[in-house]
Amino acid sequence: MTVELAVLVPVIIVVALTVLNLAGFVVACAAFDRIALDAVISQGVSPPGEQSDLVAAQAVSNCITDALGRESTCSVEVRLERVFDASGSADLSMAPLLTRFVCTLVYRPWPRAFSIGGVAFSPPVALRHQRSIVVDRYRTGVVM
Repeated sequence: MTVELAVLVPVIIVVALTVLNLAGFVVACAAFDRIALDAVISQGVSPPGEQSDLVAAQAVSNCITDALGRESTCSVEVRLERVFDASGSADLSMAPLLTRFVCTLVYRPWPRAFSIGGVAFSPPVALRHQRSIVVDRYRTGVVM
């Protein structure tokens, strides 16, 4: 029985770490989906200070990071894209000021590498989850 226990304990620990990291990723994704939409609507549409894409992206990123509260395992990336019509020309678009905020959550599992009793645990470098929302940055309340 001792030999069986010595063989099974490392496997159980590795499976437990995998489940723990997967649960942490799912919880972070669920919170990120809600927080990202609220942050874009509250901070991205009319950022404080200078009205530029860089300031808007930084304001949204800071808001999401503060609300998540997982600085050790999660990081947030935000980028802005202009929304064009089908021909690719922004001049003829019905709404030329539409902007797509693409928010990305990067989750880094813990621990980085782990080996016990010949059973190795090596999670992927990072898991990514992406959320996007289209808004008109110069007309508050216009969300697509």
